[in-house]
Amino acid sequence: MNALPESIQVFERGWLSSNNILLLGRHDTAIIDTGYLSHAPQTLELVRHALRGRHLDRIINTHLHSDHCGGNALLQAHYGSDTAIPVAEAEKVRHWDVDALSFKATGQCCDRFTFDATIAPGDVLQLADMEWRALGAPGHDPHSLIFYCPQERVLVSADALWENGFGVIFPELDGESGFAEARATLDLIAGLDVRLVIPGHGAPFADVAGALARAYSRLDYLAADPLRNAQNALKVLLKFLLLERQRIALADVPQLLLAMPVFEAANRNFLHQSPEQLGSWAVSQLVRAAAARVEGEYLLNE
Repeated sequence: MNALPESIQVFERGWLSSNNILLLGRHDTAIIDTGYLSHAPQTLELVRHALRGRHLDRIINTHLHSDHCGGNALLQAHYGSDTAIPVAEAEKVRHWDVDALSFKATGQCCDRFTFDATIAPGDVLQLADMEWRALGAPGHDPHSLIFYCPQERVLVSADALWENGFGVIFPELDGESGFAEARATLDLIAGLDVRLVIPGHGAPFADVAGALARAYSRLDYLAADPLRNAQNALKVLLKFLLLERQRIALADVPQLLLAMPVFEAANRNFLHQSPEQLGSWAVSQLVRAAAARVEGEYLLNE
């Protein structure tokens, strides 16, 4: 009942990289999301092994955060795959506008890639010999898409819905609306007949009602005091850097945070503390959550 069709394979990645979803049709193949840049060689090997000599015809991105598209360039170089991105991101990618794209804002990395097509909400895609509907899923990212297959009642939910929550509501950090959009996206998912969700991070899950209940509760908590969303983002951004580097000098934490425009916006709008104060707070929160440990002058990943 809760099994994936044989034509769909999910490479569940760690939290630095998004899951990769490989769709094997009779006549073509596709992958949805490609992980983070530092994992791109591993992504390529996973794809090569799973394809067993077949060609990767298409790359599709749910959204253009670096942990979802960091493998695009390497896969394009190896396979020459056609690549489709959310339509609202087209000009940014065409001109590789690093200020408009999210990579610089979050202190993350992504090699330049190109695109061949765009996907808009309402579009219908044929993947793995099945029909998938592209649906707009703003909240975590204003331009994010999710993909729903009515035939199999499978939802590729990206970072709009995880088994326990969802991705950081980034627009709110810059004083833009995001909570209302995230709620509308959850409402949209609640209205679909879904038996299995493939999230952007974490294992596929079947308890959709339970996940939605937890997500609504989490959203209510964050929206009740936007400072909470900013604090959560601060912890997530530092943890992401730690996942990438594995070790960060404690003295470097404030400057690393200050270098992120999204952190500057969150501090300006909500946090109102010095980088040193916020760095110390974020470190203590990661240590308290057993997500990191301090050893001498360094913060180490756990």
